[in-house]
Amino acid sequence: MLVVGLACKRVDAPGAGGTSASGSAAVSSTTPHAGGELVIAFDGAAITQFSLDPHKLPFAPHHRVIRSIADSLVVALPNHRFGSWLARSWERSADGRSYTFHLRDDVRFHDGTRFDAAAVAFNFDRIKDPKNALMSVSDLGPYERTVVIDDFTARVELSRPFAPLLANLSKSSLAIVSPAAVAKYGVEFPTHPVGTGPFRFESLKPATEIVLVKNPDYRWPPEGAGHAGAAWLERLVFKNVPEEATRVAVLENGQAGAADLIPPQNLIGMRASPTYRVVAGELLNHNYSLYLNVQREPWNDERVRLAFKLSLDIDAAVKTVHLGTQARAWSSLSPSLLGYDPALVGSWKPDPAAAARLLDDLGWQVGEDGVRSKQGKRLTVVFMDTQGNREKRLDLLTVMRRQLRATGFDVRIDSQPGGSYQEKVLAGDFDLLGGSLFAPDPDVLRRIHSPAFRGATSVSKVDDPELERLLEQAASSLDDEERKAIYARVQRLVLDRTYSIPIYVLEYSVVARESIEGIAIDRHGFPLFFDAWIRS
Repeated sequence: MLVVGLACKRVDAPGAGGTSASGSAAVSSTTPHAGGELVIAFDGAAITQFSLDPHKLPFAPHHRVIRSIADSLVVALPNHRFGSWLARSWERSADGRSYTFHLRDDVRFHDGTRFDAAAVAFNFDRIKDPKNALMSVSDLGPYERTVVIDDFTARVELSRPFAPLLANLSKSSLAIVSPAAVAKYGVEFPTHPVGTGPFRFESLKPATEIVLVKNPDYRWPPEGAGHAGAAWLERLVFKNVPEEATRVAVLENGQAGAADLIPPQNLIGMRASPTYRVVAGELLNHNYSLYLNVQREPWNDERVRLAFKLSLDIDAAVKTVHLGTQARAWSSLSPSLLGYDPALVGSWKPDPAAAARLLDDLGWQVGEDGVRSKQGKRLTVVFMDTQGNREKRLDLLTVMRRQLRATGFDVRIDSQPGGSYQEKVLAGDFDLLGGSLFAPDPDVLRRIHSPAFRGATSVSKVDDPELERLLEQAASSLDDEERKAIYARVQRLVLDRTYSIPIYVLEYSVVARESIEGIAIDRHGFPLFFDAWIRS
């Protein structure tokens, strides 16, 4: 297995939002060398199958693998800037409705076919085509077409200005895949992915394991990468280990060289241990939040939603469960996103007495068992779940349901398989959902709350014309200061009307055996293994 040495370095991404273009990596006292296999135990949650089509699913665990397989046109840099990757350079038109990308001319897909402007057009047109029903379509915004100017020049045309475009193009969800492979594998492409990345897909065992091998021809890392040329590692093996205790065990006994999302009680000890190194960075995200179904009684009453919110002591819940390893969220947006409003910190506090008064005034009377009822209907809140205790979310809910019980809410958990969960969300047959969505731009709020823009299975069922107008205005503005001002209003509106209740900010972390050097976290908060190597 993996050789384990004696020294340790702890490496945390400086600042709130990650680090340089390719993230934070350990500074080694020796020279990197090629070779070796790295086994990563990752939290794939309740995955029943693996889809490695970057355009198909918004599920973060999939994209933690996809990022090693497929590259993007641009890379996210500090301070909301972007650098070269598959595109060497680009220009935006004066009206903001087109971007011209000048592409590298030395890139090949893993199947040997050429990356060029036609491949860019194919990818974006594929995403846009309604018959494909691909989740990444929202990342393209008002995309109309890609014009192939010459072999290595592509002009992306929009129907109106779309400020998030470059940020979205840096995501793995808009990574470029091989047109030839899509044609070859058809509906099987998600289990036969072909990109241009530093590692190519070799095999998978459904819901169990994904094996990637080094792309020996790789010569086009993003701006800010730690070296040029091929990756150091020969193989990456991603083991799906959703059970926290098992991830800890396989890391401790050397069956895995690295593991992600280690539970707080173990993470604290591993940070202090000479056996491990920790690499961490904020996931750019619509923070994990709770959503009451505003289209369903009694949650369509803003006063009931407010009583629900005031019943919660989120600080206490997050500290109890995460033991200081994650921060409590005050906004829907993670702090490193453009437009995050720090004025929301401390802007409200739990007030069970006020919550009780609101419910009293609305006619919800406390019964003998402490649960309120009105006209024979109990104040029961069913939390529908499909991902288990990912990021300790059910543990958090267990703490919060006790808080809610004190003011008369009866919270129950309904665990559903993925298909049934989607059907119920589509039908609006739920009281309460929880969810997050990784994104590099505050336009993620539109993807959550806008009826004209969100998917039919969105966790939010809000239909608010004022909110819709603000979100559309912010998406079209090319002035960052104007966008920040609009998003400050949006965040306050969402919180004040209890359209969602933000719970925690995820600092994504990977714990590695001390002999594993160079693992990084990118600006999005995703793991990178291009610069990783094993010290012998």
